[in-house]
Order: sequence, then structure tokens, then C-alpha cells
Amino acid sequence: MSYRETSYRVAYAAMILIIASLGTYMVAESATPKERIIKITTKRFDYSPAEVTVKKGVPVVLELTGKDVMMGFNLPDFGVRADIVPGKITRLRLVPDKTGTFIFLCDIFCGIGHEEMNGKLTVVD
Repeated sequence: MSYRETSYRVAYAAMILIIASLGTYMVAESATPKERIIKITTKRFDYSPAEVTVKKGVPVVLELTGKDVMMGFNLPDFGVRADIVPGKITRLRLVPDKTGTFIFLCDIFCGIGHEEMNGKLTVVD
């Protein structure tokens, strides 16, 4: 076998390998769930929306925005929390791994009424 034939065979094998790898990558990409973005706005003593429903195992990004004062977001059942700075977007990624209804709350004192500032995250199958 000549050098030229060997080179063609190696190039052909490499091309087949690349095509097969791309096909596997495209199948894996399509099987990965896309992140759902959920926008939550805060103002004194209020989350809006105060009730959010998501699917178990589907990644979500909570985009938290404060309108007036520094707030906190705490979802203790999932071990996630974040500070919410007025006028800034805080992104919090979460992949719910259990079903049920869970309370999220403000964990930075924001004035009288702070104790009532909470919401519900419902995770369904």
C-alpha cells in the first residue's frame, strides 16, 4: 500500500470518527433539559409572583430583582439563598430534586412586615 493510500484511509477514518462524535453530541444536547427562567420581583414584604410551580429535575434560573430595599431569598429545603440588591438582577440556579410545596422567605430584615414576606415553590413530577 502506498503512502498516498494510507493517508487517504487515515483521513477517511478520522472523518467518520468526527461525524460519529458530532451525532452523539447532538443527541446528548437534545436530551438535556433547557433551563427555565423565572422572574421574581421583590418590594417591601412582597414577592411577585409569590407562588411558582416547576417540574422535578428540570433546571430553573430564578432571576430576582429588588425594587426598593436590600432583600434576601432563602429556600431552605433546597439549600439555596441569595441577596437581592435593588436595581440589580440576581440569578439563582436550581434543579428541583423532590416534589412537594416548599416555602421561600426573605432572610434580611426589610422593615415591619418582614416576618410575613414569603412565597411558595411547588415542584411537580
